[in-house]
Amino acid sequence: MPTENKKSPVSHFNEWFEDAKQSESILPEAMSVASVGSDGRPSTRMVLLKQADEAGFVFYTNLQSRKGDEISTNAYVALLFHWKSLKRQIRIEGPSEPVTNAEADAYFASRDRGAQIGAWASDQSRVMTGRFDLEKRVAQFTAKFGVSKIERPPFWSGFRVVPNRLEFWSDGHFRLHERLIYVKDGENWRTERLFP
Repeated sequence: MPTENKKSPVSHFNEWFEDAKQSESILPEAMSVASVGSDGRPSTRMVLLKQADEAGFVFYTNLQSRKGDEISTNAYVALLFHWKSLKRQIRIEGPSEPVTNAEADAYFASRDRGAQIGAWASDQSRVMTGRFDLEKRVAQFTAKFGVSKIERPPFWSGFRVVPNRLEFWSDGHFRLHERLIYVKDGENWRTERLFP
């Protein structure tokens, strides 16, 4: 039976995320991002969550990558966090929107210099003839920037997924798992429990 819930699921997410930071030894912020291309075929990959708040869930990428192309065609995406040590997962669905230039600039500036050069050097998702193609481009951009500040590439930015549905799943004995969903209902969230 659906119920009205004024509590935001983001606070629920933050509680679980803090637990994951304590129990997952490597990259608790890793999440899968599923998108759909213009051909109707879904694809998924792992990225890192960089921000989560009431506005949404943020990650960064090359906008000319496959995911960037797909999201520009169909802004609706799904995220998945899976924390094995906790036997928990969170599924998030909703439309994505570009982060602001100021947000992208600030995050890019916080990245390691090697990662900044890598953003310029990688022709992400495009075919290369061998590893040397990438190494050559890294060397070219390293020489180009020297010791100067590296500006964010115009083709590199972030997306904010604005959730309208979240599912919190936790393992249960005899496969009788707990499934709690939050569904956006106007300004509030409606919660429902699902059969496992």
